[in-house]
This record gives sequence, C-alpha cells and structure tokens, in this order.
Amino acid sequence: MTPEQFRAHGKQVIDWLADYMEQVESYPVQSRVEPGDIRAQLPSHPPAAGEPFEAIMEDVQQLIMPGVTHWQSPHFYAYFPANNSPPSILGELVSAGLGVQGMLWSTSPACTELETHMLDWLVEMLDLPAAFRSDRAGGGVIQDTASSASLCALIAARERATRGAIRRSGASQPLTAYVSTDAHLSIEKAMIIAGLGSENLRRVGDGVIDPSALAAAVSRDRSEGRTPFFVTSTLGATSRGLFDDLTAVGEVCREHQLWHHVDAAMAGTAAICPEFRGIHAGLATANSYCFNPHKWMFVNFDCDCFYVDDRQALVSALSILPEYLRNQASESGQVIDYRDWQIPLGRRFRALKLWFVIRTFGVEGIQNRVREHVAAADLLRSRIEESDEFELLQPSYLNLVCFRHHGGDEFNQQLLDRLNAAGRMFLTHTRVDDRLTLRMSIGQTNTTAAHVEQAWRWIVEMSQQEEMSQQE
Repeated sequence: MTPEQFRAHGKQVIDWLADYMEQVESYPVQSRVEPGDIRAQLPSHPPAAGEPFEAIMEDVQQLIMPGVTHWQSPHFYAYFPANNSPPSILGELVSAGLGVQGMLWSTSPACTELETHMLDWLVEMLDLPAAFRSDRAGGGVIQDTASSASLCALIAARERATRGAIRRSGASQPLTAYVSTDAHLSIEKAMIIAGLGSENLRRVGDGVIDPSALAAAVSRDRSEGRTPFFVTSTLGATSRGLFDDLTAVGEVCREHQLWHHVDAAMAGTAAICPEFRGIHAGLATANSYCFNPHKWMFVNFDCDCFYVDDRQALVSALSILPEYLRNQASESGQVIDYRDWQIPLGRRFRALKLWFVIRTFGVEGIQNRVREHVAAADLLRSRIEESDEFELLQPSYLNLVCFRHHGGDEFNQQLLDRLNAAGRMFLTHTRVDDRLTLRMSIGQTNTTAAHVEQAWRWIVEMSQQEEMSQQE
C-alpha cells in the first residue's frame, strides 16, 4: 500500500467510523450470531495474492459487524463500559502510525516523558496523594488493565515481604493476601500467576472488607506460620458497586505492615469531580492505586493508570537487565524506563490517546459528562423507588444501579433474557443476598438521561410482557 493509497483508504476508514458513531444506536446492542457463525463464513485458507482494500471493508460490514457487541452504544449498560471517543480514536491512530515500542526512555523519549506527565496531570485532576507524583519517591505508569496493575502490585508486595527471597529462589512459606467477597477476580488470578496459590487468598467481609475480621485473619495466619503480605481494597466493586473503608483497612495494614493496594478501576474517574472525592478518603494509606480511564474517562481500551508510593519497590521486583538493553541514558539514573514497571518488556504509546482526550474534553468537559451519568443513575433510582413492581437491592452510589422485579429469580432471569434478546439494550446480572439482581452500569460515553428514561420504559414494557406470558 503506497502512501497515496494509504491516504485514500485512511479517509475511507475515518468516514466509515464516523458513520458508525452516528448510526451505532441502530444496531442490536448485543450480537445475535450463534457460536461458529463468523468463522464459517471466512475462507478456509489465506489468500495467495493481495486483495483490494474495498473488498476487505465490504467484509468488515458483512462478516464482522454482525458479530460485534456494540460497547459504544449509549444503551450498553452491561458489566462496566469500555469507552471510546473521537479524540481517543485519533490518538490511537497516531500511536499506531508512529509504531513506537517504548520499553526504554532511549527507545522514544517522548513516549516515556508524555506518560510521566499525563500521570502527574491525573494526580492533580483526581486530587490523589502527592506521594504518587513522579517528583516524589513514587510515580505512575500506564498498564493495559487493572488486572495487570494488581499483579504488579502483588509481586512488588511479595518481594518486599520476603526481602527478595522469592525472586531469587522461590517461595519457602505460604504468603497470604486479603480481599472482600466482591473484590475483582484479578486478585485471585494474580495469586495464581505469582505462584502463591488461590488457597492463600482470604475473603474477609461480605461485599466490603471487615477490618476486625481482617486483623483477626492476619493474626491467625501469622500464628500458624504464614506470612500475611497484601490487602486489596476495592472502590466501586464490579458486582454491586460497593466501597471499602480505606481508612479503617489502611490502619490494619499499617499496624501489620501489609501492602495496601486500592482498585478503583471504574469508580476512580468520579474523583475528577470535587463532590465525589469522598470515595478516596483514606487513600493516603495506600501503597498502590489504579483506575481505568478506558472505563469512564472516554479513553479507548486499553488504558489503566497505576500508581505506587515507592517506585523502587516495584522496580526492584520486576527489573532484569540483560546486556542488550544497557544504554547511557538508563545508566545515568536521570530517566524512567517503564519496562521495569510492568510484566512485559514491550509497551505501546498509550499516553497519546490519554493526552488527546484530556486536551480535547478539558477537565471541565470530563467532569460534566461524569456528572450527567451520575444524575442519570439517580433518575433511574427514583423511577425504581416509585415503582410497585421493582425494588432497589441496596443503597447504591455513583453510576451503578442494582435492582430487581418482585417476581422472583426465575422472573428476573426471563426478564433479563427478554430485554437482551430484543437488542435495544444490554444488561447483565449479579446476586445480592443470593437473589438474582439486574445491574445497570450508566457510563458509556454518549449515554444521556434521555437514554436512561427510554431504557426504563423498555424495562417496564418487557416486565409487563413477561407477566402476561407467565399468566397464559
């Protein structure tokens, strides 16, 4: 593909994406294909000769689009969002075009220094503890996801607790970590990957960490010859949106010298609004913290911001320096090599899309969109409270609403299936007090109060249809 062809096809793709953004509400939110449908339409063998770009784009429309679940639809209310926005797409495009591999400062100084600066900007924007700034002992780095951030934090904590013994020769005694029942699955997975075993992960508290139960579990493990080392607090847990008490948990961590990691993957963005910064009360007790701009700050997947209060603990746990990576800049001690802050060696220029989004929206623009989402969630709560057929399952905060119909588990499952099959919206579920519960996450970039009002009308309409169906 020549530069001229690239220019022409690039304009074609941008036009196609602009059309998609305008038309996304016209698609069924959840893909309706059956397993194997997409692959059955693909050629059995790769083409021997190159094909016209027009044919590729035609197949995108005819083969790929039917198998896409439209995460960018304003009626995507499932899980938590993986958001997008035009400036983020353009930043990603520039990153892809430059093709930077930013493993070292010397492999592209702009990649490293822009990232450092963006992470410092976010400390200011979210009013995070000053210890997380790059001009202190700590600092921030962009990971792919909160799962990777949690794994890095856990490994750093493991090495600190064992004074590097596991890095050198492997585990000699069980190390124990602690979370609530609602903590993200990535913590258990991190324990498995780090070779510490899922059996050494303790769940202390239903939904949120019980500080007394945490202290008791730590003391018990220590008395039985284990080494407690790591606690993860969650802000806005995926299942029910619950928040751990960082101050109380942090006090236990400080008393027992445990690494305190805080996972705010979805909810963290809310702190860009001063009125929501209460979610971070007690964050100064944390050794590490992460949140995902790709969930609620309108940056496309993947982009997780991960902070530590002591970068040396992270670097010493993850750094390996072969001869072929040695260079004058690194050995000067004046630069950051982010390869030492993550699991893989290679790294993308993710800071560009973060930079594009922050500069295009501005702090006020992001704040306004977050406030609109929270207000829309409050509107939904009020509709549920006014209803005789539905109930809120628990007090909720920010943009996640958990609710159910009074008809029981089977009714709610049928209602959920009916809503999703209609294609107009996409919800998922959880269980609260062992009851099947619908959960509605309101945070997709373009979702407005009007969309939520429409979604509520569909929910009521479908519940009435389900009631009539069960009466027949």
